[in-house]
Amino acid sequence: MALPISVYTDLPEDTVNALARLKLRMVKLSGYEEFYPREISGGMKKRAALARAMALNPRILFFDEPSAGLDPISTYELDNLISYVNQSFGTTIVMVTHDLQTVLTVANRVILIDKRRKGIIAEGTPRFLMDHSRNSLVRKFFDSFSCSSEDRARSIL
Repeated sequence: MALPISVYTDLPEDTVNALARLKLRMVKLSGYEEFYPREISGGMKKRAALARAMALNPRILFFDEPSAGLDPISTYELDNLISYVNQSFGTTIVMVTHDLQTVLTVANRVILIDKRRKGIIAEGTPRFLMDHSRNSLVRKFFDSFSCSSEDRARSIL
């Protein structure tokens, strides 16, 4: 945690350590300062990575499938933490994700890309695209979310 702060600043060691503890507290990892990655859960590793990324107070954070491999509860917690960072610190978040719940929780603006067309097929707020897009691929993307699990189960049976 302290490495980026100590490498890229001239702060004294006690200040570096205090900042590292502050960043860990921000992601609800107080008390885990001395733990190795192998000693914490996958969700905790993702939160620690976010704290490390926030170490130098960047204006922009990039995420590539941040909730990959997490259970739904850990995904929900990480999504809320990313939203908190965005709102509290004004950090711009650029994220690649296929998780629809994450899109609806975190995103203010969405750009949908179709690999077959090799380009953007829609952009706007998640809610607007979900409710008003006329593009069939965009509708399919959001319809897969708006179906309840019961509806999906019935369609499979």
